[in-house]
Amino acid sequence: MVQYNFKRITVVPPGKDFIDIILSRTQRQTPTVVHKGYAISRIRQFYMRKVKYTQSNFYEKLSTVIDDFPRLDDIHPFYGDLLHVLYNKDHYKLALGQINTARNIIAKIAKDYLRLLKYGDSLYRCKCLKVAALGRMCTVIKRISPSLAYLEQIRQHMARLPSIDPNTRTLLICGYPNVGKSSFMNKITRADVDVQPYAFTTKSLFVGHADYKYLRYQVIDTPGILDRPFEDRNIIEMCSITALAHLRAAVLFFLDISGSCGYSIAQQAALFHSIKSLFMNKPLVIVCNKTDLQPLENLSEEDMKLVMEMKAEAMKTIGHGGEANEEGVLLTMSTLTEEDVMTVKNAACERLLDQRVEIKMKSKKINDCLNRFHVAMPKPRDNKERPPCIPQAVLEARASAAAAKEKKKLERKLEKDLENENGGAGVYSASLKKHYLLADDEWKEDILPEILDGHNVADFLDPDILQRCEELEREEGLRLEEEAAQEAFQIDGHELTEEQREILGQIRKKKALLIQEHRMKKRTAESRPIVPRKFDKDRTFTTNRMGRQLSSMGFDPSAAMDRARSRSRGRKRERSLSRAASDGDDMDIDGQQSSKKLRALSRSRSRSKSRPPEEVVPGEGFKDSAQKKKAIKKAKDSVRNRNKEARRGEADRVIPTLKPKHLFSGKRSIGKTSRR
Repeated sequence: MVQYNFKRITVVPPGKDFIDIILSRTQRQTPTVVHKGYAISRIRQFYMRKVKYTQSNFYEKLSTVIDDFPRLDDIHPFYGDLLHVLYNKDHYKLALGQINTARNIIAKIAKDYLRLLKYGDSLYRCKCLKVAALGRMCTVIKRISPSLAYLEQIRQHMARLPSIDPNTRTLLICGYPNVGKSSFMNKITRADVDVQPYAFTTKSLFVGHADYKYLRYQVIDTPGILDRPFEDRNIIEMCSITALAHLRAAVLFFLDISGSCGYSIAQQAALFHSIKSLFMNKPLVIVCNKTDLQPLENLSEEDMKLVMEMKAEAMKTIGHGGEANEEGVLLTMSTLTEEDVMTVKNAACERLLDQRVEIKMKSKKINDCLNRFHVAMPKPRDNKERPPCIPQAVLEARASAAAAKEKKKLERKLEKDLENENGGAGVYSASLKKHYLLADDEWKEDILPEILDGHNVADFLDPDILQRCEELEREEGLRLEEEAAQEAFQIDGHELTEEQREILGQIRKKKALLIQEHRMKKRTAESRPIVPRKFDKDRTFTTNRMGRQLSSMGFDPSAAMDRARSRSRGRKRERSLSRAASDGDDMDIDGQQSSKKLRALSRSRSRSKSRPPEEVVPGEGFKDSAQKKKAIKKAKDSVRNRNKEARRGEADRVIPTLKPKHLFSGKRSIGKTSRR
């Protein structure tokens, strides 16, 4: 029996990974040390070995890819046409052809450069030839990168295809979408095909297995087919057509007589007549499904006539001179209630088995097989009857066993027997009260009373207790609301007059408005910074006061006051005119920037100006930029000697030599990973 296992196809690496695999293997498996002092023959042999090894690796890897993928002309026609439907065999053959061409080109490149390396006159010349040879090989692989990627996608898809044996006993299920094909397959096999209440739930072929008369049958669920021209069918429908055309199987054509699939019986009959040529020489069973919604007997005359016409056509499909037998051609069932599901399966398996036996009996090989058999037929020697002889002891033992069994049944039923009679495990629940010793057996199933403090709780239970509880809760709520309303207009327990109540109501209303206004302000000001005022409650520290103090010290306060005001107003994205003007005034006042810097600043006014380190920032405590420069210089001088005296100590983390020569020089042989 031929098995097609596409999961064994080797993974096809991408072009870049392909090159990395081969070159890294060449680097690891060939010598890597050569000196110009070697003899020229030794240098030539060194580089020729690298070129030959690289070429052999490329050739081996590409040959594996070509050999693992199936050849469409050598495999079964079913798989050949299925692969053509899924992948287009022209593209498939072109991709494999490009791989084969690349393999031959790499072999030719290696042959040419090996001939040139034989006459290399120096180490440099031989090395250049080796680099050119490997480079051209890698260029060839890069050019076939799209073909490698395409073949890898095909390999992944082929690995997900079901393993179908085209020559074994097969049941093929076909019909319109959503007529119950996948549900039937789930009932008779262990397959788990997705079932949904919409069309084309099944988008590819699914395989399950069932047993009949100790023989294994292969069940194939095909996607739904629509009644339209052959060229208009999509890939999903073509998978079904391919299976019908090439597989020797018993065909089960499903018919939804209830019309719940969305297609009438006339449309399903039209599909049957359009593809009936694919049913020739195959056992055909017409299955009328969903009889729980619409029995076959309740169909209209027109629909019944169409069903009978399909039955007549199904009788004609039996070839090889087989006699027309109406039994098992038209069957009804319901996958929902599982009515007659196994009958349909057994009938289809029986028809297929009969046809296969008939074909084998008519073949030429049967004569060779029959010559090896001899069936002995005994002849009676006289007319005396010889019934089977059973010893008397065996008959007595059987009779006593049957009598004991009947006596045991009459005595008492066990819990196991009661369980089997009442639904089995999980349904039957044993009663623990039936063995109670009471004056009256009818009391055994009574509800036990709940006793509290010597009294039966049921005697004191009011049947309307829930309704009374609700009334009490409602009354309590009303009473609490009245008390709260009365306490709201009392101060220190004394009631207020009408005038005082009116004033108190206005105060509370005003207070509620203030709280609401405060909450609105707080909500809108959540994203704004809050300036603390705890150090300036009287607002004595103002910009005017700062300006007066700076003027008394002999400084121009205009720039500082403008900067403070701009910060208090909030930062803007663009530079304001006042800021630009103030910066310009500062440059004129300081007079310490060169004309070259002024020209650069005038050319790039739109860019935000970076602050130099010597610029004085308000609040730092410096008089001018010269004083700040002097302070920075003194700070650097004070730490210079301390930095010079710093030394690297034992506790400092340090790597003295990044690449020690005893660890990174030379080449390790295979299996030697210890340090030298």
